[in-house]
Amino acid sequence: MTTSSRTLGDLFGAFEREAFRLETLDDYSKSGSVDAYRAFLAGEPQPDDYNAGWVERLRSYTGNGKRVYRVHILSRPLTDYLRFELGWGYRKNMTGGEEFFILDVTEKPNPLENVPDFWFFDSESVAVMSYDGGGKYLGSEVLPVEQTERFERYRDLALAHAEPFPTWWAKHGA
Repeated sequence: MTTSSRTLGDLFGAFEREAFRLETLDDYSKSGSVDAYRAFLAGEPQPDDYNAGWVERLRSYTGNGKRVYRVHILSRPLTDYLRFELGWGYRKNMTGGEEFFILDVTEKPNPLENVPDFWFFDSESVAVMSYDGGGKYLGSEVLPVEQTERFERYRDLALAHAEPFPTWWAKHGA
C-alpha cells in the first residue's frame, strides 16, 4: 500500500459535495491564529476581519452547494483555547456556512478514543492530521483509498453522538 501523492490542499481543491473534519484536541493554539488567540486571552474584542480568508472560502464552497462540517470531541470545563475556538472561530465560520457539531464526552465515554484528527472529502478521500503535544500542526497524510471506509464509519459515529453546536453552545458556552 502506497501513500497518495495528493495533498490536503489538492483535496480541498477537488471536492465536489462535502468536506468533513473531526477535531479531537483541546488545544490547537500553535497551529494558526496565534495573534487572535492572544487578543482573546487579553480580553480584546474580536476583530471584524478575524478568519476572513477562511470565511470567504467557505462562502465559495457553500455557495456552490458544497457542505463543510465538523465534529469536535471535547469535555468540560473548556480550555482557554476551546473557549476561543468555539466562541470566536466557530461562530465566525458559521457566517460562511460551515456547520459544527459537538461530541461532549464530559459525562460519557468517548466512542472515538484514539481516532486522529482528519478531513474526509466526498466519502472518498481522507487526510489524517498530525499535531505535536502542544497543539502545533505538523502536517497531514492523504491515505490510500482502501482506508476510507474506516473513516466513513468514524464520521458517522461522531455525528450519531454529537449535537449541533448552536444547541450545545446555548447550554454550555461562555
